[in-house]
Amino acid sequence: MRRTGVGILTIAVVIGGAVGFILDTMLTAMGRATFSPAASLPTILALLGAVIVALAVPVWRATRSRGTRRVNPFQALRIAMLAKASSLLGAVSFGFSLGLIVFLTTRPVTPSLGSMGTIVATLVCAVVLVVAGLVAEQLCTIRKDDDDDTAGNTPTGPVQA
Repeated sequence: MRRTGVGILTIAVVIGGAVGFILDTMLTAMGRATFSPAASLPTILALLGAVIVALAVPVWRATRSRGTRRVNPFQALRIAMLAKASSLLGAVSFGFSLGLIVFLTTRPVTPSLGSMGTIVATLVCAVVLVVAGLVAEQLCTIRKDDDDDTAGNTPTGPVQA
């Protein structure tokens, strides 16, 4: 598995931003109120980031200890994939919130403080989720075994049947 790169996170932010801006534009064109995320969304994003890091810490401790504690590679992979998905979700949420803010600030009418507060809180918590996902992904990295690179483990000739 490759680690989450800056490129894919940037693409997710751009797509999320475009969706947020277009959604508010369409809602305004139809005569409806602009979209405002639920007040619980920032809390959920921050809690998700905390849970992901909390799941990754035991894997990190097991890989760094010299004791007899073994790491379940499947568990580490599952947590790493959850961390990767969370960082992508955080990037899309950041872009979506950014698109909403750009739309609201480019209008001639000053937006209400309540709707802007929720959007800014979502923006901040989305950044927290991205950072937590990247940290958890780093914590789930398992060092290569020494026997993975030995000459006896790589086939050099045809296989005998």
